[in-house]
Amino acid sequence: MKLLKLAVVAGIALSACSSPGQAPQPQRLSAELVTPIEVRLTWRAVEPGAAGRIVEFATEPHGKFTILQFMPPSQTTYTHPDLMPETPFYYRVRPFYGPVSETVEVTLPPGDFNESDQQNDHEWAPPKTLPEPGVVKRPIRGTAGGVPVKLTAEVMHANGIRFTWSDQASDEDGYLLEVKPEGAPDFREVTVLDPDINAVGLITMPDEKKAAYRVRAFYYGPESNVVHETTGKDPLDR
Repeated sequence: MKLLKLAVVAGIALSACSSPGQAPQPQRLSAELVTPIEVRLTWRAVEPGAAGRIVEFATEPHGKFTILQFMPPSQTTYTHPDLMPETPFYYRVRPFYGPVSETVEVTLPPGDFNESDQQNDHEWAPPKTLPEPGVVKRPIRGTAGGVPVKLTAEVMHANGIRFTWSDQASDEDGYLLEVKPEGAPDFREVTVLDPDINAVGLITMPDEKKAAYRVRAFYYGPESNVVHETTGKDPLDR
């Protein structure tokens, strides 16, 4: 998953902030086993101001949930394919919110991610918290504050970019680095970062030679109900 981008893991736009005083309602989620090893999830989009949603799964009713995918707010279905046969799966969805930075446009030089790049230790790539003396952080929940600013992108090689920004948020659940490749209809999430991170490197995908990037300080909304399906026998087993 782009190495999660090498564990590796941005205009001031506030469109993803929830409206103050407006409590989001939990979503209603349903699940259907569409093949013995494939589950389809559907839900209603009911949270005003959501920047998107995540789908999570676990294999125990009270187990640790793992994020499957970040999705745009208009998406209301997700199919989980190629599952382990005869295994219980538990799912939930939840929205995420938060202010997004201005965008930066990046055009990379020609060249593929080659053997030399793979041997590079990419010391610039791991997520970092750089010192920011004098920055006053503000909450992002139910307010218009905490917008990440001063996003910069430095080309490190033909398939590597280092991003830095000023962390202005005091209560974020984390940061999302988002990309919109040239010709793409919208932004997508490319990596998830811990709170307080303000620098990270990215190893790009082939369709990201020319792309716009932005970073979002985000927080999670309420969880949906949990749904359960147990997969059947592998159809390839005879």
